[in-house]
Amino acid sequence: MLLFALGVLVIAAGLALSIALHEIGHLVPAKLFGVRVTQYMIGFGPTLLSRTRGETEYGLKAFPLGGYIRMIGMFPQHRGEPEGTIREDSTGLLQQMTEMSEDAKAYESSQYGPEDAHRTFVALSVPKKLVVMLGGPTMNLLISVLLMVVLVCGIGLPSVTPTVQSVSECVVPADAPADVSCEGKPAAPALEAGIRPGDVLREIDGHRIDRWEDVTAAVRAAEDRTIDVVVERDGEELALEATLVVDARPVLDEDGAAVQDADGEIVTEEVGFLGVAGTPDLVPQSPTEVPAMAWDAFVRTGGIVLTLPVRLYDVAQAAFGSEERDPNGPLGVVGVSRLAGEVASADQPGFELREKAGTMISMLASLNMALFVFNLVPLLPLDGGHVAGALLEGARRLLARLRGRPDPGPVDMSRMLPLTNAVALVFIAMTVLLIYADIVKPITLFP
Repeated sequence: MLLFALGVLVIAAGLALSIALHEIGHLVPAKLFGVRVTQYMIGFGPTLLSRTRGETEYGLKAFPLGGYIRMIGMFPQHRGEPEGTIREDSTGLLQQMTEMSEDAKAYESSQYGPEDAHRTFVALSVPKKLVVMLGGPTMNLLISVLLMVVLVCGIGLPSVTPTVQSVSECVVPADAPADVSCEGKPAAPALEAGIRPGDVLREIDGHRIDRWEDVTAAVRAAEDRTIDVVVERDGEELALEATLVVDARPVLDEDGAAVQDADGEIVTEEVGFLGVAGTPDLVPQSPTEVPAMAWDAFVRTGGIVLTLPVRLYDVAQAAFGSEERDPNGPLGVVGVSRLAGEVASADQPGFELREKAGTMISMLASLNMALFVFNLVPLLPLDGGHVAGALLEGARRLLARLRGRPDPGPVDMSRMLPLTNAVALVFIAMTVLLIYADIVKPITLFP
């Protein structure tokens, strides 16, 4: 139970730090551009502690599952307000969900005079607005990529190493069951050559072995010749000889997976066969693997966001019916916490501290990628809504210049209040549904 709680604490701290850095992504450019930032807060609910530095109050609230910075003049002055009125608004999703449900024409709790007009968010140029609003999601993207670098280069990715895990006793068909009898079948070349489990394959047929893919390539190309095999055993290198046999083995794709035909049958080819199996392990990889991994995570996360209504319907079907829940579907904060606790407390063979650390890092990388993609959705109160407003403003001003017309001024995104309220209600309903589903139909790593 203690390890379970520790896992929950680690993922909660990682998520809170990610949110804090997200808001720093907004805070730093806003201050650099001269916008008056009155608050930087982590969490929501009652304020636990705060300190004012300069003109900004920095603080921590009771529930650290959100965050915001409060800038003055995020929206233009409304018609009917006293001349020079400047209101303050926030970047936080939870804050905007509650604050923007009030009358859009009403004053906020704090107001500022016309002397601050040049320090408002709305007074920024379009490019600067984009930098401020994209700063938060970009921070989450950078965190996700950095965690992937740690995972790939430090912890390592699941792979098969040239350390021999097992040696076949005989030559059997590739699709034979694991318990097939060796009676009447020829002995495997590796067994006859004296290769043992625990040996590290260093050289095969003159080819240096660094990865398991090197073993596969060298053995298959050797066909049925007698070749030299160098293994490392107990710290010493031994030179052995193995007479290979040609056998039907699966055709492998670029990722090392067996190729299947249109009917789902494994495609085979006649190649050299040695009869050894490598040892699965976490193997550090080159940083060049990270861009492809980040792109794949982005595409998968984007696919989830684009199909979110369908996925939420499936979650509801599982939560309130007898349907099984999709293990790759969306999770709420309860579900993420539960999985983190399972990872930390797992007692599974081969799933030790290194594997647990890698899984936790992968979870945090996925969460940050989700924050990046989700915040780009062009709807208020998300950051993407403000980005869309800035782009619309830029397009209107460019069109006015091309037509020789006066500057139309900034776009008043607060006019989108009805849609914003509807989106906010959907977010609340989604959050409640996921929390309920995580409780009654949880997704587990170890059923």
